[in-house]
Amino acid sequence: MKPQPELLAPAGSPAAVTAAVRAGADAVYLGTKEFNARRGADNFDDAALEAAIRYCRLHGVRVHITLNTLVSDAELSQAKDVIRHVCALGADVLILQDLGLAALAKQCAPDLARHASTQMSVQTKAGLALLKALGYSRAVLPRELTKAEIADLRASTDLELELFIHGALCMCVSGQCLMSAMLGSRSGNRGLCAQPCRLPFSADESERYDLSLKDLSLMDRLEELAGLGVDSFKIEGRMKRPEYVAAAVTNARAALSGKRDAAAAEALRAVFSRQGFTSGYYDNARSKEMFGVRTREDVTAATKPVLSSLARLYEKERADVPVSFELTIRTGETPTLTATARGESVTVRGNTIPEPAREKPLTAEGLTQRLQKCGGTAFYADRVIVSLDEGLIVPASEINALRRNALKTLENALSSVKPLGFTDIQIPLHSSNLERNVPDRRPDTNIGGRLPRYRLRLESPAQIPQDLSNVENLYFPLECEEKLVEKVQNCPISLGVELPRGIFGREAEVERLLKHAKENGVKIAYCPTLDAVALAKKYGFEIHGGFALHCFNSLSAAVLEGLDVKSLTLSTELTLVQAAAIETTLPRGLIAYGRLPLMLTRNCPIRNVTDCRTCGRSRFLTDRKGVHFPVRCRFGCAEILNAYPIWLADRQRELRNMDFLTFYFTDESRAAVDAVLDAYRKEKAAKGDFTRGLYYRGVE
Repeated sequence: MKPQPELLAPAGSPAAVTAAVRAGADAVYLGTKEFNARRGADNFDDAALEAAIRYCRLHGVRVHITLNTLVSDAELSQAKDVIRHVCALGADVLILQDLGLAALAKQCAPDLARHASTQMSVQTKAGLALLKALGYSRAVLPRELTKAEIADLRASTDLELELFIHGALCMCVSGQCLMSAMLGSRSGNRGLCAQPCRLPFSADESERYDLSLKDLSLMDRLEELAGLGVDSFKIEGRMKRPEYVAAAVTNARAALSGKRDAAAAEALRAVFSRQGFTSGYYDNARSKEMFGVRTREDVTAATKPVLSSLARLYEKERADVPVSFELTIRTGETPTLTATARGESVTVRGNTIPEPAREKPLTAEGLTQRLQKCGGTAFYADRVIVSLDEGLIVPASEINALRRNALKTLENALSSVKPLGFTDIQIPLHSSNLERNVPDRRPDTNIGGRLPRYRLRLESPAQIPQDLSNVENLYFPLECEEKLVEKVQNCPISLGVELPRGIFGREAEVERLLKHAKENGVKIAYCPTLDAVALAKKYGFEIHGGFALHCFNSLSAAVLEGLDVKSLTLSTELTLVQAAAIETTLPRGLIAYGRLPLMLTRNCPIRNVTDCRTCGRSRFLTDRKGVHFPVRCRFGCAEILNAYPIWLADRQRELRNMDFLTFYFTDESRAAVDAVLDAYRKEKAAKGDFTRGLYYRGVE
């Protein structure tokens, strides 16, 4: 019989750990002060982390450490120290986003399980197979999957699958959001998302909140999800108060046993919601009904009586550790008590030799009752064995002291740190590269100080420019592949297909298009995600890595090279200094022009005011300052583009360490494409509004 799914609770503070454990969580996930995706939570310093792990060990609760942000080359040594400390404390799991950091953890701490964060955006069978090949034991699935898609993924892999079942629902697919970073340098991929999506972004210039979704809740579907074979039910909320954690865990535990009631559900809604909850993605019912904001009524619902009632859920220690007692009282010997729980045994000895009883001698029944009084501890007496010589008396205080001492000693044994092995490997980087200003590129490239070569991402073949000088590759959306067939033989430039970032249940269609493209002479695949890499690799394409692979350090570049990626467009969240310091034998480049996709969403915000028949595929969102952000549909998803294009034509001398520059064209006409390229060849300053991206200011 398959075990019940793990119930995994958020813990942004020590109080939240207590709330999660006492409410009945099987595992908690929490972060250290560095490198976790909720850096705004209280999180855990060294002492608090050790205390949390010890407390969880006592109750048999597993501890997942969130090390799920992108890490720069300069930070890798510090991140390795975090892994070292986590191993020393014997945590169970690392949750990781960064490919390079995951590879480092695999080498340093092979006994520490690695889970692929939802920030990795893996949503296909091929992607899950790739994660398994890389050594991950579990994948945290995207929140946007439908029931049928979850079932399909489950049937394809023996990887453990983890799914969010309650909590905040980001508009953007996790790991694919650049909005907070681009608008204010607070990167979601670095744990400091400022949640701009909760501000007014309207599809009709009305200051509506068309990027703010209600919170997810699948509490009433947990038995169904267990039947699908989901291994772990995850609750979002490391930024929320302990009462929320207790309420969510209590509701989930009740739902799994079929005993959830209306009062518990209402308490959970009251403690935190955004105009209620939604299950729209899971039910394949994407609509404007999924949108909601945190209203005054939502805030005031969390009254003091509500919070007080929820606090009572965890105010007392949870007695969930069964203990067996063996008490021995013999004539002429001090009593001994052995306590055993979860394979640990301790024996303590009393101080008083039994005396002959004058009136009421000790009985086994009376001693059993006294040993069963474990109140205030994590233990309950599961079995009591008493070996007693007749006619003896021992003070009740002696028996009570034996019980207390035995339980305290057993508690220390069960909560003791059990370190994991750690190998202090040398990070294969030249330390001089980590903080240098603008390092020289390898001597065999950019000879004579020439401009890097250009690679163009175009929406359609109609945008192919007249002047292709200095252009080495053209990429088109995979959906255009049939239009490329006639171009392949006639175009002097290598043509490739760009795979979509959002595939969601359409993997077979992507494979069909890839197969057809390959059969008709297309050899290059521009791959923005691990899903794309896995699928392109399956059909033998030359793989060019896209910016959304988040190559943020040299170790990630090495992992991607090991996956047969032939070139890399580096992360757009790097500064030019950081990008230049990336060590790799692969050709590397940066996006030097274009409206960056800031969000990938499966629920199109434009549908809040119109439908696909009347949209015209040229709509935009307007923020509270009146700035327009174009929205483009692609492969069943919507991409929200930046209001202004990156412009680096006049800064190309600072990009000469790159092997190529990627131009991300979207709605430009053919004439506009030619004009942009001409400006770059002549290193002209921009005309009109533009951005330098994050290449100078970086991200926090």
